[in-house]
Amino acid sequence: MKSEITLSEAQAQVDQWIKTVGVRYFNELTNMAILMEEVGELARIMSRTYGEQSFKESDKGRDLGDEMADVLWVLMCLANQTGVDLTEALKKNLEKKNIRDIDRHRDNEKLK
Repeated sequence: MKSEITLSEAQAQVDQWIKTVGVRYFNELTNMAILMEEVGELARIMSRTYGEQSFKESDKGRDLGDEMADVLWVLMCLANQTGVDLTEALKKNLEKKNIRDIDRHRDNEKLK
């Protein structure tokens, strides 16, 4: 596998893996629940690494990047299942933010 991968390539690779190794996609609601579970695992590591919670023995050795990749994997599954092109969605979202929030954060007194 090459060192860099686009969102479109990643979506295609996830789809290929699901259809060969994974047999089939879980249904959308199951994948939504799995996504929430993965986000929870990410939150657990974040709260222990950067927050005030202490690590439990079962938390040690968990990899933050791997937890983020798990979230991204399931999100790509949902995108594939629902026909969302994440590259196009991200482009549109960035454009929206650049228009809507052009001065919002710069003018926010709380951020100064």
